[in-house]
Amino acid sequence: MAGYSEKTEQSTGNTLALDQTDLSILYLLQQNARATVKEIADKVNLSTTPVHERIKRLEKSGVIKQYAALIDHTKVKKGLMVICYVSLKQHNKNAGTKFIKSILEMNEVIECYNISGEFDFMLKVVSESMDAYYDFHVNKLSQAENLGHVQSVFVMGIIKQTHILVYPS
Repeated sequence: MAGYSEKTEQSTGNTLALDQTDLSILYLLQQNARATVKEIADKVNLSTTPVHERIKRLEKSGVIKQYAALIDHTKVKKGLMVICYVSLKQHNKNAGTKFIKSILEMNEVIECYNISGEFDFMLKVVSESMDAYYDFHVNKLSQAENLGHVQSVFVMGIIKQTHILVYPS
C-alpha cells in the first residue's frame, strides 16, 4: 500500500542538521506560533537577527511546514470524533490513488494515514452528530470507489492530544 500516494507527508530522508538552539526555537514555536522573534530570542539567549535567520532557514527547509490555529472541535459543532479503519478491494497504485483523491475531497476527514496490517487506511473523522456521521458514512465514504470494508470506532474521550514533536534536551 505504500506506493499509493502521489503526495505523501513522510520524510524523504533529507534532514536538516538541527542544533540545540534550533530545537529550542522549534519547541517555543510549537507552544506558541504567535511568539515574536524578540520573545524567542530572549528565551534562547540570542539576538533577534540570528533567531530570525534560523526561523527562516527552518521554514525554507520544510522543517516548519505551516503555522496554524488549533481549534477545539467541540466548540465548532464537530463534537463527534470517529476513527475509521478502511480496507480496499483492490491493491494497486491506480485504485489506491483514486481512493486517496476521494478522501482529500471529504472535509469531514481531518487526517488520513496509509497503514499496515488488516486495514489499508486509518481516517480521523469529525462530525456534528451521530446523524451527520451516518450521512457522511452512507453518502460520501461508502460511495468511494474500490472501498472494501470500513470499521468505525467512536472516540469516547481524548486522553492525550498534542502537536508537539520536538523537545529541547
